[in-house]
Amino acid sequence: MRFTSHYPVLLSSDVAIAAAFYTQHFGFRPLFMADWYAHLQSTEDQAVNLALVAQDHPTIPESARNRTGGVILNFEVEDPDTQHDRLKSQGLTILQPLRDEDFGQRHFIVAAPDGVLVDIIRPIPPTEEHAANYAPQALPT
Repeated sequence: MRFTSHYPVLLSSDVAIAAAFYTQHFGFRPLFMADWYAHLQSTEDQAVNLALVAQDHPTIPESARNRTGGVILNFEVEDPDTQHDRLKSQGLTILQPLRDEDFGQRHFIVAAPDGVLVDIIRPIPPTEEHAANYAPQALPT
């Protein structure tokens, strides 16, 4: 299968509130907005897209409706320290403080609408123990 695009679609209890959150704090812009669906695109990179759909919309299979949360969005950035300070000053709830992980990430996690977590990441060199888990071309340097 050859993909022509890929982006997450999050179930939302309030599409407008969730769209405003990603627009205000993460630099997305709406490409399509309705009361039941929003398609957002990064203002920095057109390949980065995110969509939101009302959790009770008829296009969602009935057995999957009214579910939110359980999702972590990873956004890789060049400077997580600056983003941490910016988002904290904007009043976002920091659930995981900024820290380095032995497996090769400097990151922090904030709370988003609908129980979604947003993990702001910069790959860093892992410890020797974890470096063996990476394919050679994927090893952060």
